[in-house]
Amino acid sequence: MTYIVTEACIKCKFMDCVEVCPVDCFYEGENMLVIHPDECIDCGVCEPECPAEAIVPDTETGHEKLAAINREYALKWPNITVAGTPPDDAEDFKGEDGKFDKYFSPKPGH
Repeated sequence: MTYIVTEACIKCKFMDCVEVCPVDCFYEGENMLVIHPDECIDCGVCEPECPAEAIVPDTETGHEKLAAINREYALKWPNITVAGTPPDDAEDFKGEDGKFDKYFSPKPGH
């Protein structure tokens, strides 16, 4: 088992998870983070830190698409080890459904 970041992170990108990760397995896109599944040690410390509840075990059903997105973009986006500042409007998008189709960006983070 490993953890993945779901579409709940899109446009929120709170980043509370980043600094608690002991193996630095988070990668930053323009409007979300992903977890590199081969680097994650399944410790789970990131899961309760996420205000958007966007981190789940990859064994949860219904997240196969996002598991593949995490794997793909962890190879393309820069590694992030220090939490940045969430978007000013992050709270406005918290809990919104269907964010992947509406807002996902393949661009790397800053």
